[in-house]
Amino acid sequence: MPTDSDRIELSDDELREIAGYAADCARTVLPIYEGGLPADTRPRDAVDAARIFAEGGPRTNRLRQSAWAAYKAAAGAESPGAADAARSASHAAAAAFLHPKASAHQVKHVLGAAAHALRARELAATEGRPGVAESLDRARRDAPAAVTAVLGRLPGAPSGGGRVGEIIRELDALLRD
Repeated sequence: MPTDSDRIELSDDELREIAGYAADCARTVLPIYEGGLPADTRPRDAVDAARIFAEGGPRTNRLRQSAWAAYKAAAGAESPGAADAARSASHAAAAAFLHPKASAHQVKHVLGAAAHALRARELAATEGRPGVAESLDRARRDAPAAVTAVLGRLPGAPSGGGRVGEIIRELDALLRD
């Protein structure tokens, strides 16, 4: 098992696959955010920037800035579910900046967008929306090989983090199974 001081191998292709997965997860919950603030494009801009990176675009300061902008958008969200949708978008753009360090904290960067998307769905749950177990299963099925490969080089997800932390640990365990 790697320790926090170890460095891991992390290819550009893996980084792009992880960012693409994160963007796909975040895109599914953008309507939760945009329902209350349709003119605020910061979360969508972050998801779009992550998708551009995933498809071969450069890792730029604009990408990093879009992650911060989406994070700040969460503070003005209309509901807790919308806030988690914005945080999911922030994590999607930030996934491009995953560090090649065997730190449990890096697991949050790999799975943060998926976990916040799951939490946004959970908070916005209404009849006809998938439940958490179904959403976890979908997040597991949709994860590309790079996500599981990189997780295999990292320590397990850290403790703490409230409900989102619980979701990260659940998803991490499913992906390592």
